[in-house]
Parts: sequence; structure tokens; C-alpha cells
Amino acid sequence: MHARMSHPVLIFPEALQAMRALSAVTEKAGVPARTLGLVHLRASQINGCAVCLDMHQQIAKKDGETDDRLFTVAAWRDAPYFDDAERAALDLTEALTRIADRSEGVPDAVWDEATRHYDEKALAALLLAISTINVWNRLNVATRQVAGAAWSKAS
Repeated sequence: MHARMSHPVLIFPEALQAMRALSAVTEKAGVPARTLGLVHLRASQINGCAVCLDMHQQIAKKDGETDDRLFTVAAWRDAPYFDDAERAALDLTEALTRIADRSEGVPDAVWDEATRHYDEKALAALLLAISTINVWNRLNVATRQVAGAAWSKAS
């Protein structure tokens, strides 16, 4: 396996700096790191991004995430390992990642449940985190970046 081209953020280092800065902002906004990790994994599963799946599961494991939760995040609706706030974040992740799959985009019910668990600042951070991981996923998938240590210089 090999990438189609160098990663776009390596071609434009300013883009890498901007993406890292955006991620850093979302990490300081009151959403638990474990929740952000689940969001990253779920969007990456939907988008089929092996680079992000590999990287974010490794980060989650280092941060103490359990195998039960990592193995069942794709089926979070039917797994008992997630609290209501995490479920709301995962539902929002799916809706925003699959925005074109519905005529409504993000349904009011999904939005309303997210607002029950997150204040405006945390909700803004979630939206930015979901959007950012989708950018990473799309860049990685389009250029066929390869998961593993060789790619880690850009992450």
C-alpha cells in the first residue's frame, strides 16, 4: 500500500498548523477527551479512514479507554457502555458526518438532545471537532494515506 501523493498538510505546512490549532481549541472547551475520542472514531468509521481509526484508537487506549467501548462504538445505540451525553455526541457526529443523507441535515431531535447535555461553548467545540475530523478523513481517504508509523510525521 502506498499513498497517492504526499499529504496535503505536508505540502502546505500552514494548513497543518491551522488544523492542529483548531483541534487544540476544541480540546479546551469542556467536552471530555473521552467523548472527543469517540467522536473521532465514529466519524472515521463512517468515512472509512484507516489512518484516523488507527491513530485515534491508539490515543484512546493510552488515555485509558476500554476495549468494550472501542469495539462497540460503531453500534453505540445497542451497547450499554456509553452515557447519555456520549450518545448525544455520537448521534450528532453521525448526523453531521452524513449530512447529505437526510433532507433535514441535522434533525431537530438530534440537535435538541445534544443541547440537553452540552452548553453552547461545548456544543460549538463538538461541531468543530466533528467538522475537523471529517476534513482529516476526507484528505486521508482521497490521497489514500496509509495507516501506521510512516504517516505519523504529519499527525
